[in-house]
Amino acid sequence: MADIDVILILDLLGVFFFAMSGCLLAARKGFDIVGSLLLGSLVGLGGGVMRDLIIGIAPAAFSNPLYIIPPVLAALLVYFLFSHVERFGGLLVVFDAGGLAVFCAIGTQKALEFDLNPVSSILLGVTTAVGGGLLRDVTANEIPRIFDPRNVYAIPAFAGAALIVLLNSIGWSNVFTITAVAAAVFAFRVLAWRFSWKVPLAVRGWRR
Repeated sequence: MADIDVILILDLLGVFFFAMSGCLLAARKGFDIVGSLLLGSLVGLGGGVMRDLIIGIAPAAFSNPLYIIPPVLAALLVYFLFSHVERFGGLLVVFDAGGLAVFCAIGTQKALEFDLNPVSSILLGVTTAVGGGLLRDVTANEIPRIFDPRNVYAIPAFAGAALIVLLNSIGWSNVFTITAVAAAVFAFRVLAWRFSWKVPLAVRGWRR
């Protein structure tokens, strides 16, 4: 794509959103500031590293020093501004949704640019979107959101990735449509959380 700088900005924004979710979770868990920075970096950079390794290129997080700025900024913001983080549980979901949305769109688009087929591009977009959050939750000893039926998590990512592939196939893929898809995925995820939408359990009719 011609607007590579805009895509880079979106990617860094996704890193920041996910890093904020990691740092907020670290604060709620009582981690120190080093643990906050490490967890924020893990979730912020993890999905993108997975994406780049699968594509077969050097991870942008290791080749571009700009990628370290969002996790550091997130750790500092949480340290100085969120002294009562237990009151900001909703913010964790919002930042997580932002990271999910941006990484879903950017991951799928990058897969298409490297000539992956549509199905593989969708799967890579979803992997990019959920990978960092999965690492965050496992590291912090939380039930991964992707496996929790009370969290509609992977479905918005699948929908967004499929939409990116569709737009690309009809020649409508550009910075504006990619941003619009990311916004739609964000809205889907936040609405699902706000209204407690649930995913059907693995066995029909089974109750917890």
